[in-house]
Amino acid sequence: MSRGIWRQAPAVAAAAVALVAALAGTVYAAGKINGHAIKVKSLPGNRLALHSVPANRLKPGTIPSTQLAPGSIQGDRLAPGSVTGLQVDVSTLGQVPSAFHAETAESAKDAETALNAANAVNAQNVNGYHAGCKPGTRPFAGACWQTTASGGTATLPAAAESCANQGGELPDAFALAAFSHQPGITLAAEEEWSSTLATFTGKNAYSVVTVSSAGEIGSALSSANKKFRCVIPLLS
Repeated sequence: MSRGIWRQAPAVAAAAVALVAALAGTVYAAGKINGHAIKVKSLPGNRLALHSVPANRLKPGTIPSTQLAPGSIQGDRLAPGSVTGLQVDVSTLGQVPSAFHAETAESAKDAETALNAANAVNAQNVNGYHAGCKPGTRPFAGACWQTTASGGTATLPAAAESCANQGGELPDAFALAAFSHQPGITLAAEEEWSSTLATFTGKNAYSVVTVSSAGEIGSALSSANKKFRCVIPLLS
């Protein structure tokens, strides 16, 4: 029995040596094989461990955008047009600097417009002139009309001079007739002067249109005494 085992010893030893060499070769190969030693397209993707291949080892466009996990691939590794807007989470994007400045400028413009509007409402002076109607006047036909006639009577030249001294003028006859229809307005019973000339026959010989309390048109010589009211510009 011992002789049989002894006879097989060389074969067993050779087999052991071969096994050790094979295992050592496998270990050596496993330690030396890297990505450069693998033939292109020889390994399917499902044989790669997750995160074992860095993004900078991928050729741009090799992975469809629909297969990319958020933040897994840097932008410079993507082929132009490989990612569409539908695959971008807008909430993760910062605001474009130019858009931020545009939004700020628009807000500033709106604020300035609102401020200008507020100033316009509260403005009391425009280019050194008072804006608005003074007490005793009412806005009508783009100007400020005195709501009551003068306390006394005067000739037409005197009435015109009085209005000029107040920064205004006598009203047009037909505008005065229209003003007589405004609520709370009553013209003098003996008619009021207007600025409308009726007739002119010679030096200081002319008549002027007058308006009665009923808004009726008449005329009188300029030397007659009538009540009057003045029309003051909105800016005075």
